[in-house]
Amino acid sequence: MGWISPFKLNRLGMLNMNRRNVDYISRYNNRASYPLVDNKLKTKLVVAEYDVPTPKLLQVVRHQHEISGFRSMAEGINGFAVKPAKGSGGKGITVISGRDGEQFVKASGARVPLSYLERHLSNILAGLYSLAGSPDVAIVEELVNSIPGLARYSFQGVPDIRIVVFQGYPVMAMLRLATRASDGKANLHQGAIGVGLNITNGRGLNAVQFNRPITVHPDLGLALENIAIDDWDQMLSMAARCYEATGLGYMGVDLVVDAVRGPLLLELNARPGLAIQMANGCGLLPRLKTIESLRRPHFTPDERVKFVKDAFGNGQRAA
Repeated sequence: MGWISPFKLNRLGMLNMNRRNVDYISRYNNRASYPLVDNKLKTKLVVAEYDVPTPKLLQVVRHQHEISGFRSMAEGINGFAVKPAKGSGGKGITVISGRDGEQFVKASGARVPLSYLERHLSNILAGLYSLAGSPDVAIVEELVNSIPGLARYSFQGVPDIRIVVFQGYPVMAMLRLATRASDGKANLHQGAIGVGLNITNGRGLNAVQFNRPITVHPDLGLALENIAIDDWDQMLSMAARCYEATGLGYMGVDLVVDAVRGPLLLELNARPGLAIQMANGCGLLPRLKTIESLRRPHFTPDERVKFVKDAFGNGQRAA
């Protein structure tokens, strides 16, 4: 994998945080749409109307007295994920991957009793993980089992794909791989790996951890240079349709590839981070400006995907 220094990235149109906030988030994101993406339950409901599948919803816990129903729901299920509806950055998400007698097995391999999960649900409802500490809702989803070809590159966690979508056009993408440092979560700030993806075909470009280039997974010893994402066109189309679903002009779309159901939407982010540029080895600005300069009728999601594949066919800068 090639590598471009931060100095060269600036010359190639690196988008900084201030410009992102002022020129793109504030300008293109209607604040009235924020509740649709800041609440995972609302996200699931709205994107379903636009043929964007999400992990199956098993239970919604809105009140403390409903926690007692969690026991019976979990009785016959080996794997599931408990999430705060208003959480961000992966905080408050507990993934159960199996059972060991009366114990629940977390993705890390740790065993926890039912009482642990019931306390976790109670903490979610109290707003421990919500954006403003406000009362929250807990959702329980079916466990996502990543396809083996991707799962082998991620340490004790499901790898996901972040696609930045601008005005309905998928403009940049990366694969996020969990590590021991990130505690099995695909969070770059905690130490997950970001693998830049060619927006036209889903093939790996560069890989970074803590914004430093790497070529091998630090925990698994696997080379990262030959990674390719299956069902890529489908994922681009799903990401594009999230624009119609939310009306947000600038957002991050987080997807996973389930072994049975294929691509699924995990969540949307109205304030996507900028490390995706380091992973791709190029800046976002040339692509954003290309989209802004278009004089176009209302393109369909698939037409927008086709434009992106034609315009950014070299996988790097705008044509």
